[in-house]
Amino acid sequence: MKRAPHLLPEDRADYERLLDEALRTVHDRPDLVAVGRRLDTHQLRTMALGAAALISAAAATEYEHFVRVREERRRPPGASVMASVLGGPGDETTPGAGLGVVVTVLTPVLAGTAALVLLLTGYVLKMLDPPPDVTDPLLTAGWFFAAVAAVGLLVAAAGLLVTALRNRPVETPGPRGPGGDPPDEVSRAREAWRRALLERGILPFLREALAEPGGASASAPEPPRSLPPSPRPRPPGADLTGPGLARPEPGTE
Repeated sequence: MKRAPHLLPEDRADYERLLDEALRTVHDRPDLVAVGRRLDTHQLRTMALGAAALISAAAATEYEHFVRVREERRRPPGASVMASVLGGPGDETTPGAGLGVVVTVLTPVLAGTAALVLLLTGYVLKMLDPPPDVTDPLLTAGWFFAAVAAVGLLVAAAGLLVTALRNRPVETPGPRGPGGDPPDEVSRAREAWRRALLERGILPFLREALAEPGGASASAPEPPRSLPPSPRPRPPGADLTGPGLARPEPGTE
């Protein structure tokens, strides 16, 4: 069974505002007309705050999506681009992407280091008189690695630019907010979580808390039935031969 996520402290205020709004408009809901008969709004609020983990479990999927979108939005823009280049969520779908990224990133570094070492060594040896025969090959190799480093830098810059353009947020038409601007993904995820929390969590909890415990049979016990009247005493010498009474034997008087 999926474990219910605990609300973060910054989202606890949203939960309390939704609960207060539901309790404030409780008389406008036909399914909550029993408020005040068994429990008042203060008692219901206390119960709902104590069962926050149970109630929020009804909107666990929407809440996880809202938290994930909010955390992604809070990351610095450069971090998301570099994360996509150096190994984003889609790496498992393209097996060759990891090797290509490593080569693109490491080629300028390694080629530039090799070019620096070879050129420095070659020009130091060239100052000798006479210079060794290995001087010209070292300089040639150094300039070759310098060219490779320059090409690698251009390729890496182009890759960063393409990745940044690919990850650029695309505005989609949708409902507009009070200022006329379309709501961002975080606002949509937050609104979806709040709606699911209210409809699938808070309101069902209040209805269950206000449900009558039993029907009319459990309302009150029936009063006890009246006892039958006690028999009146019979006078001496009365006939005791009525139904159910035995006649006295002769000689017993």
